[in-house]
Amino acid sequence: MLDLAQYHSLGEALQAALDRWPEQICLIEADRERENARFTYRQFKEIALPLSAAMQEAGLSPGTRAAILMTNQSKWLISAYAVFFSGGVLVPLDYKLPAEDHQKLLAHSEAEFLVAEYHLWRAISKEKNFGQIAVRAVIVTDAPPNADLAGAQRWEDFGRGATLAAKFVPRERKDTASIVYSSGTGGRPKGCVLTHDNYLEQAAAVAPVFPFWPGARYLSIIPTNHAIDFMGGFIMPFTGGGTVVHLRTLRPEFIREAFTRYGIAYMAVVPLILKSLQRGLNEKFDALPTRKRRVLNVLIAVNRSLTRNKPRLGLSRRLLKDIHAAFGGKLQALLVGGAFTEPATIEFFHDLGIPIYNGYGCTEACTAITINDQRPFRPDTVGGAVRGMEIRILSPGEGGVGEVAVRSKTVMSHYLNDPEMTVETIVDGWLITGDLGRLDRSGHLQLFGRKKNMIVTEEGKNIYPEDIENAFDGMAVKEYCVFAANYLWPARTMVGEQLVLVVHLEPGKEATAALAEEISQRNRRLLNYKRVSGYLVWERDFPLTASLKIKRGELAAQIREAVDGESVISL
Repeated sequence: MLDLAQYHSLGEALQAALDRWPEQICLIEADRERENARFTYRQFKEIALPLSAAMQEAGLSPGTRAAILMTNQSKWLISAYAVFFSGGVLVPLDYKLPAEDHQKLLAHSEAEFLVAEYHLWRAISKEKNFGQIAVRAVIVTDAPPNADLAGAQRWEDFGRGATLAAKFVPRERKDTASIVYSSGTGGRPKGCVLTHDNYLEQAAAVAPVFPFWPGARYLSIIPTNHAIDFMGGFIMPFTGGGTVVHLRTLRPEFIREAFTRYGIAYMAVVPLILKSLQRGLNEKFDALPTRKRRVLNVLIAVNRSLTRNKPRLGLSRRLLKDIHAAFGGKLQALLVGGAFTEPATIEFFHDLGIPIYNGYGCTEACTAITINDQRPFRPDTVGGAVRGMEIRILSPGEGGVGEVAVRSKTVMSHYLNDPEMTVETIVDGWLITGDLGRLDRSGHLQLFGRKKNMIVTEEGKNIYPEDIENAFDGMAVKEYCVFAANYLWPARTMVGEQLVLVVHLEPGKEATAALAEEISQRNRRLLNYKRVSGYLVWERDFPLTASLKIKRGELAAQIREAVDGESVISL
Protein backbone atom coordinates (compact mmCIF):
# COMPACT_ATOMS: atom_id res chain seq x y z
CA MET A 1 0.00 0.00 0.00
CA LEU A 2 1.15 3.54 -0.67
CA ASP A 3 2.55 5.53 2.23
CA LEU A 4 -0.27 8.05 2.34
CA ALA A 5 1.69 10.38 4.63
CA GLN A 6 3.70 11.39 1.55
CA TYR A 7 0.74 12.82 -0.35
CA HIS A 8 -1.10 16.12 -0.12
CA SER A 9 -4.38 15.17 -1.80
CA LEU A 10 -6.52 12.29 -3.01
CA GLY A 11 -5.73 13.25 -6.59
CA GLU A 12 -2.00 12.99 -5.94
CA ALA A 13 -2.29 9.64 -4.12
CA LEU A 14 -4.53 8.14 -6.80
CA GLN A 15 -2.24 9.41 -9.55
CA ALA A 16 0.68 7.67 -7.84
CA ALA A 17 -1.32 4.44 -7.63
CA LEU A 18 -2.15 4.48 -11.35
CA ASP A 19 1.53 4.93 -12.15
CA ARG A 20 2.80 2.33 -9.67
CA TRP A 21 0.64 -0.62 -10.77
CA PRO A 22 -0.06 0.05 -14.47
CA GLU A 23 -0.72 -3.57 -15.49
CA GLN A 24 -2.68 -4.65 -12.43
CA ILE A 25 -6.48 -4.92 -12.76
CA CYS A 26 -8.03 -2.07 -10.79
CA LEU A 27 -11.70 -2.25 -11.74
CA ILE A 28 -14.21 -4.85 -12.93
CA GLU A 29 -17.82 -4.04 -13.72
CA ALA A 30 -20.14 -7.05 -13.50
CA ASP A 31 -23.89 -7.31 -14.01
CA ARG A 32 -25.55 -10.61 -13.15
CA GLU A 33 -23.99 -13.33 -15.35
CA ARG A 34 -22.04 -11.00 -17.61
CA GLU A 35 -19.00 -8.83 -17.19
CA ASN A 36 -19.40 -5.37 -18.72
CA ALA A 37 -15.80 -4.17 -18.50
CA ARG A 38 -12.46 -4.50 -16.75
CA PHE A 39 -9.59 -2.04 -16.60
CA THR A 40 -5.96 -2.10 -15.64
CA TYR A 41 -4.66 0.93 -13.77
CA ARG A 42 -3.11 2.10 -17.04
CA GLN A 43 -6.39 1.75 -18.96
CA PHE A 44 -8.28 3.51 -16.17
CA LYS A 45 -5.87 6.43 -16.48
CA GLU A 46 -6.17 6.53 -20.26
CA ILE A 47 -9.95 6.88 -20.01
CA ALA A 48 -10.02 9.31 -17.08
CA LEU A 49 -7.50 11.88 -18.32
CA PRO A 50 -9.42 12.91 -21.48
CA LEU A 51 -12.51 13.36 -19.31
CA SER A 52 -10.48 15.48 -16.90
CA ALA A 53 -9.13 17.55 -19.81
CA ALA A 54 -12.63 18.16 -21.12
CA MET A 55 -13.80 19.21 -17.65
CA GLN A 56 -10.89 21.66 -17.37
CA GLU A 57 -11.69 23.17 -20.76
CA ALA A 58 -15.34 23.48 -19.70
CA GLY A 59 -14.31 25.52 -16.67
CA LEU A 60 -13.63 23.06 -13.86
CA SER A 61 -10.88 24.73 -11.84
CA PRO A 62 -9.50 24.28 -8.31
CA GLY A 63 -12.41 24.23 -5.86
CA THR A 64 -15.13 23.83 -8.51
CA ARG A 65 -17.84 21.48 -7.27
CA ALA A 66 -18.79 18.50 -9.41
CA ALA A 67 -21.63 16.15 -8.46
CA ILE A 68 -21.88 12.46 -9.37
CA LEU A 69 -25.30 10.80 -9.53
CA MET A 70 -24.92 7.18 -10.60
CA THR A 71 -25.36 3.62 -9.49
CA ASN A 72 -22.19 1.58 -8.92
CA GLN A 73 -20.32 1.36 -12.18
CA SER A 74 -16.90 2.03 -13.66
CA LYS A 75 -17.82 5.54 -14.83
CA TRP A 76 -18.44 6.55 -11.20
CA LEU A 77 -14.82 6.00 -10.17
CA ILE A 78 -13.44 7.31 -13.48
CA SER A 79 -15.44 10.53 -13.05
CA ALA A 80 -14.35 10.94 -9.43
CA TYR A 81 -10.69 10.59 -10.37
CA ALA A 82 -11.11 13.09 -13.20
CA VAL A 83 -12.54 15.61 -10.71
CA PHE A 84 -9.75 15.08 -8.16
CA PHE A 85 -7.07 15.21 -10.88
CA SER A 86 -8.40 18.63 -11.91
CA GLY A 87 -8.46 19.95 -8.35
CA GLY A 88 -12.25 19.89 -8.10
CA VAL A 89 -14.52 19.14 -5.16
CA LEU A 90 -16.59 15.97 -5.42
CA VAL A 91 -20.28 15.97 -4.44
CA PRO A 92 -21.49 12.33 -4.38
CA LEU A 93 -25.30 12.14 -4.42
CA ASP A 94 -27.51 9.25 -3.37
CA TYR A 95 -29.19 7.93 -6.52
CA LYS A 96 -32.01 6.43 -4.42
CA LEU A 97 -33.33 9.84 -3.43
CA PRO A 98 -36.22 11.31 -5.44
CA ALA A 99 -35.49 13.83 -8.19
CA GLU A 100 -36.89 16.66 -6.08
CA ASP A 101 -34.20 16.03 -3.46
CA HIS A 102 -31.52 15.82 -6.13
CA GLN A 103 -32.52 19.28 -7.29
CA LYS A 104 -32.30 20.64 -3.76
CA LEU A 105 -28.87 19.16 -3.16
CA LEU A 106 -27.50 20.38 -6.47
CA ALA A 107 -28.66 23.87 -5.54
CA HIS A 108 -27.39 23.69 -1.97
CA SER A 109 -23.97 22.36 -2.96
CA GLU A 110 -23.65 24.94 -5.76
CA ALA A 111 -22.35 22.18 -8.02
CA GLU A 112 -21.28 23.50 -11.41
CA PHE A 113 -20.77 20.08 -13.02
CA LEU A 114 -22.94 16.98 -12.89
CA VAL A 115 -22.16 13.47 -14.12
CA ALA A 116 -25.36 11.41 -14.04
CA GLU A 117 -26.99 8.34 -15.48
CA TYR A 118 -29.48 9.28 -18.15
CA HIS A 119 -32.60 8.03 -16.34
CA LEU A 120 -31.70 10.01 -13.21
CA TRP A 121 -31.01 13.18 -15.18
CA ARG A 122 -34.26 12.71 -17.10
CA ALA A 123 -36.20 12.57 -13.81
CA ILE A 124 -34.51 15.79 -12.62
CA SER A 125 -35.27 17.55 -15.91
CA LYS A 126 -38.97 16.81 -15.51
CA GLU A 127 -39.25 18.34 -12.02
CA LYS A 128 -41.12 21.65 -11.82
CA ASN A 129 -38.11 23.67 -10.61
CA PHE A 130 -35.77 22.32 -13.28
CA GLY A 131 -35.10 25.77 -14.72
CA GLN A 132 -33.58 26.94 -11.43
CA ILE A 133 -30.66 24.47 -11.59
CA ALA A 134 -27.46 26.42 -12.24
CA VAL A 135 -25.21 23.52 -13.24
CA ARG A 136 -22.77 24.63 -15.94
CA ALA A 137 -22.21 21.25 -17.59
CA VAL A 138 -24.15 17.98 -17.37
CA ILE A 139 -22.60 14.74 -18.64
CA VAL A 140 -24.94 11.75 -18.96
CA THR A 141 -24.11 8.07 -19.25
CA ASP A 142 -26.17 5.24 -20.74
CA ALA A 143 -28.34 7.57 -22.84
CA PRO A 144 -30.38 5.81 -25.58
CA PRO A 145 -29.86 6.90 -29.19
CA ASN A 146 -31.86 10.01 -30.15
CA ALA A 147 -32.82 10.62 -26.51
CA ASP A 148 -33.74 14.13 -25.41
CA LEU A 149 -30.79 15.08 -23.20
CA ALA A 150 -32.38 18.29 -21.86
CA GLY A 151 -29.18 20.26 -22.43
CA ALA A 152 -26.78 17.57 -21.26
CA GLN A 153 -23.90 16.03 -23.21
CA ARG A 154 -23.21 12.37 -23.73
CA TRP A 155 -20.34 10.90 -21.74
CA GLU A 156 -18.72 9.55 -24.91
CA ASP A 157 -18.89 12.87 -26.78
CA PHE A 158 -17.78 14.99 -23.83
CA GLY A 159 -14.63 12.96 -23.18
CA ARG A 160 -13.60 13.17 -26.82
CA GLY A 161 -14.07 16.92 -27.00
CA ALA A 162 -10.87 18.07 -25.29
CA THR A 163 -8.27 19.78 -27.46
CA LEU A 164 -5.49 19.93 -24.86
CA ALA A 165 -4.02 17.35 -22.49
CA ALA A 166 -5.26 17.27 -18.89
CA LYS A 167 -3.06 19.13 -16.42
CA PHE A 168 -2.74 17.80 -12.89
CA VAL A 169 -3.87 20.40 -10.34
CA PRO A 170 -2.25 20.01 -6.90
CA ARG A 171 -4.26 20.59 -3.74
CA GLU A 172 -3.31 20.85 -0.08
CA ARG A 173 -4.48 18.62 2.73
CA LYS A 174 -6.55 21.41 4.25
CA ASP A 175 -8.49 21.92 1.01
CA THR A 176 -11.99 20.52 0.58
CA ALA A 177 -12.08 17.16 -1.18
CA SER A 178 -15.78 16.29 -0.97
CA ILE A 179 -19.14 17.50 0.23
CA VAL A 180 -21.04 14.43 1.38
CA TYR A 181 -24.72 14.65 2.27
CA SER A 182 -26.17 12.60 5.06
CA SER A 183 -28.44 9.90 3.66
CA GLY A 184 -31.47 11.31 5.46
CA THR A 185 -31.07 14.74 3.93
CA GLY A 186 -34.32 16.26 2.72
CA GLY A 187 -35.76 19.31 4.40
CA ARG A 188 -32.50 20.66 5.83
CA PRO A 189 -29.46 19.62 3.78
CA LYS A 190 -26.61 18.30 5.90
CA GLY A 191 -23.54 18.57 3.72
CA CYS A 192 -20.41 17.34 5.47
CA VAL A 193 -17.36 19.21 4.19
CA LEU A 194 -14.48 16.72 4.17
CA THR A 195 -10.87 17.62 3.40
CA HIS A 196 -8.12 15.70 1.65
CA ASP A 197 -6.51 15.33 5.08
CA ASN A 198 -9.68 13.71 6.43
CA TYR A 199 -9.64 11.04 3.73
CA LEU A 200 -5.92 10.34 3.74
CA GLU A 201 -5.86 10.05 7.52
CA GLN A 202 -8.91 7.78 7.50
CA ALA A 203 -7.40 5.43 4.91
CA ALA A 204 -4.15 5.25 6.87
CA ALA A 205 -6.05 4.57 10.11
CA VAL A 206 -8.08 1.67 8.71
CA ALA A 207 -5.32 0.12 6.57
CA PRO A 208 -3.81 -1.97 9.41
CA VAL A 209 -7.14 -3.78 9.78
CA PHE A 210 -8.02 -3.92 6.06
CA PRO A 211 -4.73 -4.04 4.13
CA PHE A 212 -4.90 -4.17 0.34
CA TRP A 213 -2.29 -5.55 -2.02
CA PRO A 214 -2.07 -6.16 -5.78
CA GLY A 215 -4.63 -8.83 -6.58
CA ALA A 216 -6.76 -8.36 -3.45
CA ARG A 217 -10.35 -7.94 -4.61
CA TYR A 218 -13.15 -5.94 -3.02
CA LEU A 219 -16.79 -6.63 -3.90
CA SER A 220 -18.68 -3.34 -4.11
CA ILE A 221 -22.44 -3.61 -3.57
CA ILE A 222 -23.09 -0.62 -1.29
CA PRO A 223 -23.64 2.57 -3.34
CA THR A 224 -20.31 4.32 -3.92
CA ASN A 225 -21.80 7.61 -2.73
CA HIS A 226 -22.00 6.02 0.74
CA ALA A 227 -19.04 6.93 2.94
CA ILE A 228 -18.22 3.26 3.64
CA ASP A 229 -17.95 2.21 0.02
CA PHE A 230 -16.25 5.39 -1.14
CA MET A 231 -13.45 4.63 1.29
CA GLY A 232 -13.45 0.81 1.21
CA GLY A 233 -14.47 0.45 -2.43
CA PHE A 234 -12.33 3.15 -4.01
CA ILE A 235 -9.65 4.96 -1.99
CA MET A 236 -8.24 1.99 -0.07
CA PRO A 237 -8.20 -0.64 -2.85
CA PHE A 238 -6.67 1.81 -5.34
CA THR A 239 -3.96 3.06 -3.00
CA GLY A 240 -3.08 -0.57 -2.24
CA GLY A 241 -2.99 -1.84 -5.80
CA GLY A 242 -6.16 -3.88 -5.31
CA THR A 243 -9.17 -4.52 -7.50
CA VAL A 244 -12.72 -3.19 -7.12
CA VAL A 245 -15.49 -5.42 -8.46
CA HIS A 246 -18.67 -3.44 -9.03
CA LEU A 247 -21.72 -5.70 -8.96
CA ARG A 248 -24.76 -3.99 -10.44
CA THR A 249 -27.32 -6.20 -8.71
CA LEU A 250 -28.15 -7.05 -5.11
CA ARG A 251 -29.79 -10.40 -5.81
CA PRO A 252 -28.26 -12.91 -3.36
CA GLU A 253 -27.52 -15.58 -5.97
CA PHE A 254 -25.35 -13.18 -7.98
CA ILE A 255 -23.56 -11.93 -4.86
CA ARG A 256 -22.71 -15.54 -3.98
CA GLU A 257 -21.54 -16.21 -7.53
CA ALA A 258 -19.30 -13.12 -7.48
CA PHE A 259 -17.41 -14.47 -4.45
CA THR A 260 -16.38 -17.60 -6.30
CA ARG A 261 -15.93 -16.04 -9.75
CA TYR A 262 -13.66 -13.23 -8.58
CA GLY A 263 -12.02 -14.62 -5.45
CA ILE A 264 -13.21 -11.77 -3.22
CA ALA A 265 -11.04 -10.79 -0.22
CA TYR A 266 -13.25 -8.08 1.30
CA MET A 267 -16.78 -6.77 1.13
CA ALA A 268 -18.53 -4.07 3.12
CA VAL A 269 -22.19 -4.62 3.92
CA VAL A 270 -24.98 -3.06 5.90
CA PRO A 271 -26.83 -5.21 8.47
CA LEU A 272 -29.75 -5.83 6.09
CA ILE A 273 -27.46 -7.53 3.55
CA LEU A 274 -25.60 -9.47 6.23
CA LYS A 275 -28.89 -10.85 7.56
CA SER A 276 -29.87 -11.84 4.03
CA LEU A 277 -26.64 -13.84 3.70
CA GLN A 278 -27.33 -15.44 7.07
CA ARG A 279 -30.83 -16.48 6.01
CA GLY A 280 -29.49 -18.02 2.81
CA LEU A 281 -26.92 -20.07 4.70
CA ASN A 282 -29.46 -21.24 7.28
CA GLU A 283 -31.80 -22.38 4.51
CA LYS A 284 -29.00 -24.49 3.02
CA PHE A 285 -28.09 -25.92 6.42
CA ASP A 286 -31.73 -26.82 7.13
CA ALA A 287 -31.95 -28.65 3.80
CA LEU A 288 -29.07 -31.00 4.70
CA PRO A 289 -29.81 -34.64 5.58
CA THR A 290 -29.90 -35.26 9.32
CA ARG A 291 -26.51 -36.99 9.47
CA LYS A 292 -24.71 -34.27 7.49
CA ARG A 293 -26.32 -31.58 9.61
CA ARG A 294 -25.06 -33.25 12.79
CA VAL A 295 -21.53 -33.43 11.39
CA LEU A 296 -21.73 -29.78 10.39
CA ASN A 297 -22.87 -28.77 13.87
CA VAL A 298 -19.90 -30.61 15.42
CA LEU A 299 -17.44 -28.90 13.04
CA ILE A 300 -18.96 -25.50 13.77
CA ALA A 301 -18.62 -26.12 17.51
CA VAL A 302 -14.97 -27.14 17.12
CA ASN A 303 -14.23 -24.06 15.01
CA ARG A 304 -15.95 -21.84 17.57
CA SER A 305 -13.84 -23.16 20.43
CA LEU A 306 -10.55 -22.88 18.52
CA THR A 307 -11.10 -19.34 17.20
CA ARG A 308 -12.52 -17.64 20.27
CA ASN A 309 -9.52 -15.39 20.86
CA LYS A 310 -8.83 -14.47 17.23
CA PRO A 311 -9.75 -15.54 13.68
CA ARG A 312 -7.75 -18.48 12.28
CA LEU A 313 -8.73 -18.47 8.63
CA GLY A 314 -6.51 -21.38 7.60
CA LEU A 315 -7.99 -23.62 10.26
CA SER A 316 -11.58 -22.56 9.55
CA ARG A 317 -11.13 -23.16 5.83
CA ARG A 318 -10.02 -26.73 6.54
CA LEU A 319 -12.74 -27.51 9.06
CA LEU A 320 -15.58 -25.92 7.07
CA LYS A 321 -14.22 -26.38 3.58
CA ASP A 322 -17.52 -26.30 1.65
CA ILE A 323 -18.78 -23.14 3.36
CA HIS A 324 -15.57 -21.25 2.70
CA ALA A 325 -15.44 -22.54 -0.87
CA ALA A 326 -18.89 -21.02 -1.40
CA PHE A 327 -17.35 -17.65 -0.44
CA GLY A 328 -14.55 -18.11 -2.97
CA GLY A 329 -11.92 -19.45 -0.62
CA LYS A 330 -10.07 -16.13 -0.42
CA LEU A 331 -12.36 -14.10 1.84
CA GLN A 332 -10.42 -12.25 4.53
CA ALA A 333 -13.31 -10.44 6.24
CA LEU A 334 -16.65 -8.76 5.84
CA LEU A 335 -16.96 -5.23 7.17
CA VAL A 336 -20.39 -4.33 8.46
CA GLY A 337 -21.24 -0.75 9.27
CA GLY A 338 -23.64 2.08 8.57
CA ALA A 339 -25.99 0.81 11.28
CA PHE A 340 -25.93 -1.29 14.42
CA THR A 341 -25.60 -5.06 13.90
CA GLU A 342 -27.09 -7.51 16.36
CA PRO A 343 -24.43 -9.56 18.19
CA ALA A 344 -26.19 -12.83 17.32
CA THR A 345 -25.68 -12.18 13.60
CA ILE A 346 -21.98 -11.46 14.09
CA GLU A 347 -21.61 -14.59 16.21
CA PHE A 348 -23.27 -16.72 13.53
CA PHE A 349 -20.58 -15.85 10.98
CA HIS A 350 -17.76 -16.02 13.52
CA ASP A 351 -18.73 -19.60 14.31
CA LEU A 352 -18.31 -20.39 10.60
CA GLY A 353 -14.84 -18.85 10.58
CA ILE A 354 -15.91 -15.82 8.52
CA PRO A 355 -14.60 -12.72 10.34
CA ILE A 356 -17.16 -9.94 10.63
CA TYR A 357 -15.44 -6.69 11.52
CA ASN A 358 -18.31 -4.59 12.76
CA GLY A 359 -17.55 -0.92 12.98
CA TYR A 360 -19.06 2.31 14.18
CA GLY A 361 -18.74 5.61 12.43
CA CYS A 362 -20.46 8.46 10.66
CA THR A 363 -19.98 10.69 7.65
CA GLU A 364 -18.95 13.57 9.91
CA ALA A 365 -15.93 11.50 11.02
CA CYS A 366 -15.10 10.44 7.44
CA THR A 367 -16.42 6.90 8.02
CA ALA A 368 -14.86 4.77 10.79
CA ILE A 369 -14.58 5.69 14.47
CA THR A 370 -14.12 2.16 15.81
CA ILE A 371 -13.55 -1.28 14.30
CA ASN A 372 -13.91 -4.59 16.08
CA ASP A 373 -11.05 -6.72 14.74
CA GLN A 374 -12.10 -9.80 16.78
CA ARG A 375 -8.89 -9.92 18.78
CA PRO A 376 -10.50 -11.12 21.00
CA PHE A 377 -13.98 -11.88 19.70
CA ARG A 378 -16.42 -9.39 21.27
CA PRO A 379 -19.80 -9.32 19.47
CA ASP A 380 -21.26 -7.10 22.21
CA THR A 381 -19.11 -4.10 21.23
CA VAL A 382 -18.30 -2.10 18.10
CA GLY A 383 -14.59 -2.41 18.82
CA GLY A 384 -11.84 -0.02 19.77
CA ALA A 385 -10.91 3.33 18.29
CA VAL A 386 -9.12 3.31 14.94
CA ARG A 387 -5.63 4.76 14.87
CA GLY A 388 -5.52 8.44 15.74
CA MET A 389 -9.11 8.52 17.08
CA GLU A 390 -9.92 9.74 20.60
CA ILE A 391 -13.23 8.80 22.21
CA ARG A 392 -14.78 10.51 25.23
CA ILE A 393 -18.03 9.73 27.05
CA LEU A 394 -19.80 12.95 28.02
CA SER A 395 -21.70 13.20 31.31
CA PRO A 396 -21.64 9.46 32.06
CA GLY A 397 -24.51 8.32 34.21
CA GLU A 398 -25.76 4.91 35.26
CA GLY A 399 -23.26 2.23 34.30
CA GLY A 400 -20.94 4.78 32.71
CA VAL A 401 -23.30 5.45 29.81
CA GLY A 402 -23.18 8.90 28.25
CA GLU A 403 -22.99 10.68 24.92
CA VAL A 404 -20.17 9.62 22.63
CA ALA A 405 -17.79 12.38 21.48
CA VAL A 406 -14.79 11.84 19.23
CA ARG A 407 -11.75 13.81 18.09
CA SER A 408 -9.43 13.03 15.19
CA LYS A 409 -7.85 14.40 12.04
CA THR A 410 -10.67 12.63 10.21
CA VAL A 411 -13.45 14.83 11.66
CA MET A 412 -15.06 17.02 8.99
CA SER A 413 -14.32 20.70 8.61
CA HIS A 414 -17.95 21.88 8.96
CA TYR A 415 -21.48 21.56 7.61
CA LEU A 416 -21.85 23.42 4.35
CA ASN A 417 -23.60 26.79 4.78
CA ASP A 418 -24.81 25.88 8.28
CA PRO A 419 -22.67 27.48 10.99
CA GLU A 420 -25.39 26.97 13.60
CA MET A 421 -25.49 23.21 13.18
CA THR A 422 -21.69 23.13 12.94
CA VAL A 423 -21.15 24.76 16.35
CA GLU A 424 -23.74 22.42 17.86
CA THR A 425 -21.98 19.37 16.43
CA ILE A 426 -18.28 20.23 16.81
CA VAL A 427 -17.42 21.64 20.23
CA ASP A 428 -13.79 22.51 21.01
CA GLY A 429 -12.67 20.12 18.29
CA TRP A 430 -14.85 17.25 19.56
CA LEU A 431 -17.55 15.78 17.31
CA ILE A 432 -20.71 15.24 19.35
CA THR A 433 -22.22 12.11 17.82
CA GLY A 434 -25.62 12.04 19.53
CA ASP A 435 -25.16 8.33 20.29
CA LEU A 436 -25.16 6.88 23.79
CA GLY A 437 -22.38 4.53 24.78
CA ARG A 438 -19.72 3.55 27.26
CA LEU A 439 -16.09 2.45 27.09
CA ASP A 440 -15.11 -0.75 28.86
CA ARG A 441 -11.74 -1.40 30.50
CA SER A 442 -10.24 -2.69 27.25
CA GLY A 443 -11.20 0.46 25.37
CA HIS A 444 -14.03 -1.20 23.45
CA LEU A 445 -17.11 0.92 22.80
CA GLN A 446 -20.59 -0.37 23.57
CA LEU A 447 -23.62 1.46 22.18
CA PHE A 448 -26.95 1.89 23.98
CA GLY A 449 -29.19 4.04 21.81
CA ARG A 450 -29.40 7.61 20.59
CA LYS A 451 -29.62 10.91 22.36
CA LYS A 452 -30.46 12.81 19.19
CA ASN A 453 -33.76 12.71 17.34
CA MET A 454 -32.86 10.41 14.48
CA ILE A 455 -32.80 6.76 13.49
CA VAL A 456 -30.51 4.59 11.37
CA THR A 457 -32.10 1.85 9.30
CA GLU A 458 -30.63 -1.60 8.64
CA GLU A 459 -29.72 -0.29 5.19
CA GLY A 460 -27.48 2.30 6.85
CA LYS A 461 -29.78 5.22 6.08
CA ASN A 462 -29.73 8.14 8.52
CA ILE A 463 -33.26 9.41 8.93
CA TYR A 464 -33.93 12.79 10.50
CA PRO A 465 -37.60 13.07 11.53
CA GLU A 466 -37.71 16.76 10.63
CA ASP A 467 -37.09 15.79 7.01
CA ILE A 468 -40.19 13.56 6.96
CA GLU A 469 -42.64 16.23 8.06
CA ASN A 470 -43.29 17.76 4.65
CA ALA A 471 -45.17 14.61 3.70
CA PHE A 472 -47.86 15.47 6.26
CA ASP A 473 -48.17 19.16 5.41
CA GLY A 474 -51.76 20.32 4.91
CA MET A 475 -53.47 17.78 7.15
CA ALA A 476 -56.56 18.93 9.00
CA VAL A 477 -54.78 19.24 12.34
CA LYS A 478 -53.55 22.22 14.34
CA GLU A 479 -49.92 21.08 14.44
CA TYR A 480 -47.82 17.96 14.08
CA CYS A 481 -44.28 16.74 14.61
CA VAL A 482 -42.27 13.59 13.82
CA PHE A 483 -40.01 11.94 16.41
CA ALA A 484 -37.80 8.92 16.68
CA ALA A 485 -39.57 6.57 19.10
CA ASN A 486 -36.33 5.96 21.03
CA TYR A 487 -35.93 9.71 21.45
CA LEU A 488 -39.35 9.99 23.06
CA TRP A 489 -38.94 6.84 25.17
CA PRO A 490 -35.24 5.95 25.49
CA ALA A 491 -34.98 2.18 25.18
CA ARG A 492 -31.19 1.67 25.25
CA THR A 493 -31.28 -0.22 21.98
CA MET A 494 -29.85 0.35 18.52
CA VAL A 495 -32.19 -2.03 16.70
CA GLY A 496 -35.84 -1.78 15.71
CA GLU A 497 -35.75 2.01 15.55
CA GLN A 498 -39.01 3.61 14.39
CA LEU A 499 -40.59 6.97 13.66
CA VAL A 500 -43.74 8.33 15.32
CA LEU A 501 -46.02 11.12 14.08
CA VAL A 502 -47.43 13.31 16.89
CA VAL A 503 -50.59 15.25 15.97
CA HIS A 504 -52.43 17.96 17.90
CA LEU A 505 -56.01 18.35 16.68
CA GLU A 506 -57.94 21.55 16.23
CA PRO A 507 -60.05 22.52 19.29
CA GLY A 508 -63.21 20.42 19.52
CA LYS A 509 -62.02 17.88 16.95
CA GLU A 510 -61.60 14.16 17.59
CA ALA A 511 -59.40 11.55 16.00
CA THR A 512 -61.44 9.82 13.31
CA ALA A 513 -61.03 6.95 10.90
CA ALA A 514 -60.70 9.56 8.14
CA LEU A 515 -57.65 11.08 9.87
CA ALA A 516 -56.06 7.66 10.26
CA GLU A 517 -56.66 6.94 6.56
CA GLU A 518 -55.18 10.29 5.52
CA ILE A 519 -52.07 9.65 7.61
CA SER A 520 -51.75 6.17 6.07
CA GLN A 521 -52.12 7.51 2.53
CA ARG A 522 -49.48 10.19 3.05
CA ASN A 523 -47.21 7.68 4.75
CA ARG A 524 -47.38 5.34 1.74
CA ARG A 525 -46.02 8.11 -0.51
CA LEU A 526 -42.77 8.09 1.44
CA LEU A 527 -39.90 5.76 0.64
CA ASN A 528 -40.19 2.55 2.68
CA TYR A 529 -37.38 3.41 5.06
CA LYS A 530 -38.81 6.89 5.77
CA ARG A 531 -42.30 5.83 6.83
CA VAL A 532 -43.65 6.40 10.32
CA SER A 533 -44.73 3.31 12.24
CA GLY A 534 -47.68 4.98 13.95
CA TYR A 535 -49.14 8.19 15.30
CA LEU A 536 -49.91 9.70 18.69
CA VAL A 537 -52.74 12.13 19.40
CA TRP A 538 -51.49 14.87 21.76
CA GLU A 539 -54.06 17.07 23.48
CA ARG A 540 -51.90 20.06 24.47
CA ASP A 541 -50.45 22.92 22.46
CA PHE A 542 -46.89 22.35 21.30
CA PRO A 543 -44.30 24.54 23.06
CA LEU A 544 -43.00 27.14 20.58
CA THR A 545 -40.09 29.55 20.33
CA ALA A 546 -40.56 33.29 19.81
CA SER A 547 -40.24 32.64 16.07
CA LEU A 548 -42.99 29.97 16.31
CA LYS A 549 -40.69 27.00 15.84
CA ILE A 550 -41.50 23.84 17.78
CA LYS A 551 -39.34 23.29 20.86
CA ARG A 552 -38.75 19.65 20.01
CA GLY A 553 -36.77 18.80 23.11
CA GLU A 554 -39.35 20.30 25.42
CA LEU A 555 -42.25 18.65 23.60
CA ALA A 556 -40.47 15.28 23.75
CA ALA A 557 -39.99 15.70 27.50
CA GLN A 558 -43.69 16.47 27.98
CA ILE A 559 -44.74 13.41 25.98
CA ARG A 560 -42.24 11.18 27.76
CA GLU A 561 -43.60 12.25 31.15
CA ALA A 562 -47.28 11.91 30.24
CA VAL A 563 -47.58 8.75 28.12
CA ASP A 564 -45.63 5.67 27.08
CA GLY A 565 -45.08 3.99 23.75
CA GLU A 566 -48.23 1.91 24.15
CA SER A 567 -50.24 5.05 23.35
CA VAL A 568 -48.99 5.07 19.75
CA ILE A 569 -51.61 3.94 17.21
CA SER A 570 -49.92 1.60 14.75
CA LEU A 571 -50.28 2.08 10.99
